[in-house]
Parts: sequence; C-alpha cells; structure tokens
Amino acid sequence: MADIVLAAINAKWIHPSLALRLLKANLGSLETRCEIFEFALRQPLIEKTEPLIAALTAPPGHTRVLGISVSIWNHLATIELLKELEKHRREGLNPVVVLGGPEVSHLSEQAEIFRYADYVIRGDGEIAFKTLCEEILSNGRDFCSKPRGGQPLFIDAQNADAGKIKSAYHLYTDEDLTKKLVYVEASRGCPFSCEFCLSAVKNSGGAVREFPIESFLNDMEELVRRGAKTFKFLDRTFNINIKRAVCIMEFFLKKIEEKKGDIIVHFEMAASLFPPELRETLARFPAGTLRLETGIQTLNPEVSARIGRLSNPDKELEAIRFLAEKTNAVIHADLIAGLPGESLASFGNGFDRLAGCLLNGAFHESEKTRSRAEIQLGILKLLPGAPISRHNETFKMRYNSLPPYEIEETSTMSAHDLERIKNFARFWEIIVNRSLVNYGDNKPVFERFMRLSDMLLSRFGRNWGIDKHELLSVLHEYRL
Repeated sequence: MADIVLAAINAKWIHPSLALRLLKANLGSLETRCEIFEFALRQPLIEKTEPLIAALTAPPGHTRVLGISVSIWNHLATIELLKELEKHRREGLNPVVVLGGPEVSHLSEQAEIFRYADYVIRGDGEIAFKTLCEEILSNGRDFCSKPRGGQPLFIDAQNADAGKIKSAYHLYTDEDLTKKLVYVEASRGCPFSCEFCLSAVKNSGGAVREFPIESFLNDMEELVRRGAKTFKFLDRTFNINIKRAVCIMEFFLKKIEEKKGDIIVHFEMAASLFPPELRETLARFPAGTLRLETGIQTLNPEVSARIGRLSNPDKELEAIRFLAEKTNAVIHADLIAGLPGESLASFGNGFDRLAGCLLNGAFHESEKTRSRAEIQLGILKLLPGAPISRHNETFKMRYNSLPPYEIEETSTMSAHDLERIKNFARFWEIIVNRSLVNYGDNKPVFERFMRLSDMLLSRFGRNWGIDKHELLSVLHEYRL
C-alpha cells in the first residue's frame, strides 16, 4: 500500500482535484508511493472513511502521511472526516496529518480543524509537501513533535516558480477525461486586489505566474488525444495577457474543428479587457463549445473604489453586450450582494443594468445558435484573511462564523434584505438561469423578480425541491 495518501472532498463527483494530482506529480521519487482518494461532498461519511482506513492501516505498517486539501466548501466536511478517523487510532490508524489548501492558509491558528493536524502548509504546496514527506518518511513518526490535539507546525511555503512545477495532467484517468470536468491552469495568481478575494492578501501570490506556453499546449494536445471533452481553466484572469490568451484559444479552435465541436472550454475573464483581437477570436467559437465567466461583482463605482476593485461600468457592460450579441458563448456574469456600502436599491440598479445588457441580447434568431446567458448572484463571503474585514466596524458588517462565512447584515443592507436576496438568487437560478422561462423583455427585472420570489417562497414554503411542472403552473398564473 501507499506510504502517502492524498485526499479531498470535492463539491461533486464531476469535479476532480487538480491540486491532489499536482502534489503527487511533484513528489519526485516518492510519486509511486502515493495514492489519491477523492470523495463527493454529499457522499455518506462511511464511504469516505472506510477506504482511507483500509489504506492507512494495511500492512506492512510503514509511517504514513495523510495529506488533505481543504477549501471553504469542504471545511466542515473535512472536520467531520478527521473526527471519524480519530476514533480509529487504537486500531493502528495514526498517520501524520498534513493539511493544505486555500482555506487553511489564512485561518486563525486556533481554528478547530487544526486540532487534528500535525502540519499545515500555507501557500503553494508542491515543493513544501515533497520536502516534508521526505523528512517524515526518513525519520518516522517520532519526527512529529506535536501531540495530536495540540498545535500543528505551520509551514509558510514560498510561491512556486511555475516553470519548475511538473504538470500533473497525466494523472487524470480515462474516466476523468471522458465523464468529468478537466481542470487545467495556464497561469496562477491575479493582478488585481479586490478586497473580498485572497489575491489582495499581502504575500499571497497575487502576481501572475505563467506556465511555459509550449509545454502547456503539449499537455493540452495529449489530453485531447486521450479524449478529454470539457476543459475548465482555473486561471483567475485568463485574458490578462491578450497575446497568450489568443494563442491558447486558437489551439482549442483548431481542436474543436478537428473534433467537430466535441470539446468545451471554460475561461474566467475580466470584462474590462476585451480588445479587438480577443473579440474576433471569441466570435469564432461555434455554439456549445465556449463558456465564459466574468465577474462584474458591483456596478457601483463608489463601492468598487472602496474595496480596491478597478471599475469602469460602461466599458464592462459594453463588453457583456458584445458577448451576448456577437458570440455563441454561454455567459456567466457574477454579482455580489452585501459589499460594504452597497444598499438594496444600489444593488438592484446594478442588477437591472447587467440584465439589460445580458439577457436582452442573448437570443439569436435561430434557436439552434442561441447563446445562453446567466447572472450568478452571490452573497459576500468573508474569506479567512481577506482584507475586506477592515470595513467590518465602519459598515457594521456581520458574518456567519461558519463556512462559507456569508454576510448576514450591514449598515446599508438589513438582514431581512439579504435573506430576500438569497431567496431571489435561488429562484433566479432555477427559473431564469435554467431557462424555465425567457426573462429578456427590455424591462427592469429586479423589483419584479424580487416580488415574484417573495410570493413563491410564501406559496411553496421553500426554494428547493419544487416540482418543475408545479412551478411552471404558478409562473403561468403570474403571467410569466
């Protein structure tokens, strides 16, 4: 059995972890002694613990390392997993527990999850994890001086040189490539410093680091050859380097032509960076092959300036209108409710401006070439370490203390308003984003849909588990 076990609880089965594969690929001579276990968030606990216990207690009983990747979405589920594993220590289960990932990199050192860890790697893990595993496996369990239940040793890893990180795409299985999303990254970091994001944290790796383009495209070529169908780029701002972005997109346009459209690519782009050469390339993607995510977040310039976010609403909305009217892309535009100083009226005005550009231009003459457009309405989250916390006192910002740390109230948006927006977001997702009805009619939609979502919550008593036909019936009553 493996001496190093890597595990993660993914949001869904279709979301394989690139982080685990990168850790394994960069172990050097230890790679063959490492095994990966992946689970889905909704999977029963016993289905997570049993394979890990079997792997960690099997003969010949070497010192074993258990590395777990922790995110905001699996934080509580990971604590549950660690608590269950702790119960089996008397049965010989006593691995060296190493935690890493964005969630634990900035948490308070008194956080509950650290009670179950021996080491915590903060920052890029590829090199630091390899070094730690070499030391542990050479020196044995006694190398760990921290007793379980005490304080772990925190390792602050340096930002890895992208050119020295070994790619991990060979570790995707055939099932991963044909049935799941394939996560890839052409760059790391972000040039912007929006305070709600960890890129704004000092020394967090905000500067963009690009993987060598030639070797990256060679890796993509191999993935396509093996049958990969859906590529989701993890780059936070894919279009920060226009020449490089166009080069990568030209590669996929060629592969889409060769595969007769049997490939989908998903990029996250900044709406303020759409020069002519980028637009021309985007417009050439056939229907059903391109997904674009663009974070608008707020269209209130005063709020944008307050949180350190560069903003040009007119330019951003013009780019959104172009994408909706001139490309075949499926467009996901994000807004965040609860930012410091943003009121319900201000948020609603921004929503209407975005909807006017996105929804009304998102339907082509032919249904076969229709481009779907989605507004993804999110609630502000206080990521551990994010500098947006500096506004807490001024704007009386109160957050839930449990992951995902959502805002519950501010001085400009009441708890009642935020609850209404959460309900709005859920019904918007199942009615508009999932194309249950066409809501593009050139009229302001925020107040109308807010009243509708209020009524639907009152009618059904919930915003989940609602029969589609029953929901449609009520919408017809409402003349939608």
